Amino acid sequence: MRIIKTKDYDDMSRKAANVISAVMTEKPNCVLGLATGSSPIGTYKNLIERCANGDIDFSQVTTVNLDEYKGLDHENDQSYYYFMRENLFKHVNIDMNNTNVPNGMEPDAEKACEAYNEIIHSVGQIDLQLLGIGHDGHIGFNEPADYFPKETHCVDLTETTINANARFFATKEDVPTQAYTMGIQTIMSAKKVLMVASGADKADIIAQAFFGPVTPQVPASILQFHPDFILVADEAALSKVNL
Repeated sequence: MRIIKTKDYDDMSRKAANVISAVMTEKPNCVLGLATGSSPIGTYKNLIERCANGDIDFSQVTTVNLDEYKGLDHENDQSYYYFMRENLFKHVNIDMNNTNVPNGMEPDAEKACEAYNEIIHSVGQIDLQLLGIGHDGHIGFNEPADYFPKETHCVDLTETTINANARFFATKEDVPTQAYTMGIQTIMSAKKVLMVASGADKADIIAQAFFGPVTPQVPASILQFHPDFILVADEAALSKVNL
């Protein structure tokens, strides 16, 4: 595990973009695993700027996203497909046919998960998987559990996650209660895993996940075992650990 300590969110975003840019430069047809949420937005902004400047090229890149809410279509502004389009894809020279997000509109969970697993297997090994971390240690929508899920599966979101997401919806009742998400085995199979974390509200879980025991009750803790895991976090997020 490698930890890159940064001054603040902007510095974190730049340094995370450095890691992704290096992978893209070394392998122009790389497979990137992407994440949503507030944490990676700054990283995506940096990548957009670098693409506009001609420093990186998305034309041969394939992407697979971590997760999607069950029941939200592509035009719903809270869907993760919409998030990726607005925060990255429409601003860079990527072929949208090479971007992949679980199908939230497939009501048959088993069918949706099998289809996404097939996509992940077909694109080959993920060269870099980008992650954030939830306050309970979830990565993707892999919530605290008694085991580490392997591949894409349907998750019943915890009350903590639903409450955290409620700010994005008109009412709490509008918040989806289920999601399709990559499994832990899929995440751990990536050649490189990059996590971004910012803010004092992440300090406790960062300490717990990466300086505590490995347990499925803290899903992110499994990343301690990944051979090429990089945590890029600002001073506030790392304030509960000694480096």
